[in-house]
Amino acid sequence: MSFVGLVLAAGAGRRMGRPKALLRDEAGTPWVRIAADLLSAAGADEVLVMLGAQAEQAADLVPDGAQPVVVPDWEEGISASVGAGLQAAQRRAAASGAQPCGALITLVDLPRMVPEAVARVLAQPLSPADLRRASYGGRPGHPVFIGRDHWAELSGQLRADIGAREYLRRHGVAHVDCTDLPGGDDIDSLPLPGADAAGG
Repeated sequence: MSFVGLVLAAGAGRRMGRPKALLRDEAGTPWVRIAADLLSAAGADEVLVMLGAQAEQAADLVPDGAQPVVVPDWEEGISASVGAGLQAAQRRAAASGAQPCGALITLVDLPRMVPEAVARVLAQPLSPADLRRASYGGRPGHPVFIGRDHWAELSGQLRADIGAREYLRRHGVAHVDCTDLPGGDDIDSLPLPGADAAGG
């Protein structure tokens, strides 16, 4: 079944010292492109990239085929991005008349996530009732799949900077073990070899 991809890239990156949406890997590829391309390659019908801090500059790095979505209240934390992403996905689905099965969510600061992690989360047939997330050594991580049946309830419960974590826990999210795979840790500080802000 079809699904939409959501890249959460709205934060100011205070611990990093700059918005992560503006960073590039050692080869010069923008992190937002890496994340968007990963979801697109996994089969997402469309990819929406949530932007906030320095959104105009970050939008220039979003690859063709993905859609930037500005989160007006991005400073409230990851919950604002998750909510804005689900709302944008629902609006676009209503306009097109095609309802996705759910949303596959990842963070912009996971540039070393491997496609195998995404494939494992999506390995079983998708259902609108599904809740799945990758886990690494028992720690919850990304990507996360949120079936469409949960969008409205989750959107009404998002608070502060905890995203969907508590909702997923209460509703029995299925953990998909990706412990043996690299790239599960978000990057909060440089140096990442070769990483730098967009434009130098």
